[in-house]
Amino acid sequence: MPTNGYAALWDVDGTLVDTAELHFRAWAATALERGRPFDRDDFTRTFGRRNPEIIHTLFGDALTDREALDLADRKELLYREAAGKGVELLPGVRRLLEDLDGAGFRQAVGSSAPRANLELILRLTGVERFFPAVIAAEDTKRGKPDPQVFLLAAQRLGAPPGRCVVLEDAVAGVQAARAGGMKCIAVRFVGHHSEEALRAAGADLVVTTLEEVTAEAVRRLFD
Repeated sequence: MPTNGYAALWDVDGTLVDTAELHFRAWAATALERGRPFDRDDFTRTFGRRNPEIIHTLFGDALTDREALDLADRKELLYREAAGKGVELLPGVRRLLEDLDGAGFRQAVGSSAPRANLELILRLTGVERFFPAVIAAEDTKRGKPDPQVFLLAAQRLGAPPGRCVVLEDAVAGVQAARAGGMKCIAVRFVGHHSEEALRAAGADLVVTTLEEVTAEAVRRLFD
């Protein structure tokens, strides 16, 4: 395979796949078990963040560390049970993965999700081979918009941040990419954020689906 020294770092939920509704239902069920309703506004302001941050937002300091861990485990169990029934890649994803691979881009996952979730999604969609590095919630201490997750992914691939492009769907993820000194392509297929918000966060390119993106278009971002 040719090599060009560039790397593509992928977010997962909303970028590779759309499992937002599965996350919402799992959080709603789990929070209700603890006596707290969980609505769409709660979901919007917490989606894409790490579980410790979400739980603190929802419950403040009302839970012990053990209770918070148990709650997170319960939520992820419900999510994986639902996801296991079938998940599909979003439009254009598989072709772009193959195109980038053929053009010599190294690729990694950089996500706020637990590793078990990511491994399940990559296995169900059959794209594990594209990602020699997978950075999960367990690997980081700070969530997006902090760039830690993407900087670690770049380090694992041996790629300088200035030669990395991040593929994201969320404002916080775009901000993390920019804070890490990386290029960023934002995809709006799931529609959590407006084009204006993504551009204001620093996206170099905003597309409706990844069907609009080629490896050559990605490489031109670095010219």
